[in-house]
Amino acid sequence: MQFRHKALSKLQSPEELDIPVRFARPQGLLVLVVTLLVMAGAAFWAVTGSVSSRLESPGVLTRAGGSYVLQSPFAGQVTEVLAREGDSLPAKAPVLAVSTEQGTRAVRTVEAGRVTSLVAETGSVITPGAQVATVERVRDRDEPLVAMLYVPGGKGSPVPVGARVDLTVQSAPAQQFGVLKGRVKTVGRVPQTAQRIAGFLGSAELAERFSADGPAVAVLVELERAAGTPSGYAWSREDGPPFEIESTTPVSGAIHLTAERPVDWLLP
Repeated sequence: MQFRHKALSKLQSPEELDIPVRFARPQGLLVLVVTLLVMAGAAFWAVTGSVSSRLESPGVLTRAGGSYVLQSPFAGQVTEVLAREGDSLPAKAPVLAVSTEQGTRAVRTVEAGRVTSLVAETGSVITPGAQVATVERVRDRDEPLVAMLYVPGGKGSPVPVGARVDLTVQSAPAQQFGVLKGRVKTVGRVPQTAQRIAGFLGSAELAERFSADGPAVAVLVELERAAGTPSGYAWSREDGPPFEIESTTPVSGAIHLTAERPVDWLLP
């Protein structure tokens, strides 16, 4: 009943038409204007602006031809090591002398290249298929280095040829010497297994590391040359390190992907 009395008294009271209506306070108008300006600016940036991103991936400095593992084709005892690490050898050059049941025989290179590691030593006994050395496929010591990066299979597709790459070299700290500059030259069409990576790099250990997250896409990076630097390559900080950089040196690459407009993220 009390509610009905209040409703009836409200209906009987004259309408308050002479009271001014307050639409918004000045502070409210200011907030509205600022909000509209921010939204307009964001819309303009989404259409005309761009956002760049980077893809990080591990890799190694090598030659374009890669390396191969030299294996012994027979069993016996190593009587003499005929090559040293760093030697450049032609194809069929002797690397080890091995005493076998058929007499002394030589383990020879399969292709011309540079010996990057020797596993067998004088006096050691080897079996058929045993790894005795790693040989880098290079005919000329002045052949430029490249960086081979391995991107996890699901992330390799957006990498464009010609993209800028910053390489952090393990033997040359970036805080002191900067990063090594390069450009993407080729991108593998399909992800590579650990076995295939090992076949190119001549290292099962590196292959396991680069394929830890599954098959990886190989990205070949061509290094920018600079005749005035000690290393012969271009760096982000002055002349880079005061020494040459060696093949098989681990690197970490930051690939600069193509810039995208934010509005493209909203389009199907």
